[in-house]
Amino acid sequence: MRLDLSSDADARLDSSIRRAFALLILAQAAHSVEEYVYRLFDVFAPAGFVAGMFSSNHAVGFALANALLVGFGAWCYVARVRPSRSSARAYAWFWTGLEAVNGTSHVFFSILRGGYFPGVGTAPLLLATAVYLGACLTSGRNED
Repeated sequence: MRLDLSSDADARLDSSIRRAFALLILAQAAHSVEEYVYRLFDVFAPAGFVAGMFSSNHAVGFALANALLVGFGAWCYVARVRPSRSSARAYAWFWTGLEAVNGTSHVFFSILRGGYFPGVGTAPLLLATAVYLGACLTSGRNED
């Protein structure tokens, strides 16, 4: 006997959740571009460490790491969230938390620095979209 959880009606995601998730991944893509342009990997040691795991050229490594991150987000949307797989809510909550922490940390580091910190320009977009996705997820609505 095969159990297909992906067809479970309770797993169906409301279209607002699917849209909010797609927007969150697009916001992360914009955020990654800002971090790259303003060289987060040069001013934030953990970003430099991650970049160095992919290439000795930190700009290249950072671009690769962020391409993988956004690519994973796109995969989550296409393969899990959009078709409302049984794991879709878990992926959506994971990204909600990840991006809320990401956006909050950029604002925090900007305050600590007393000025611009790479990524703070798009951090409010990440925060707002993560909060919106979280609100959609907690509304408990099923497919409309």
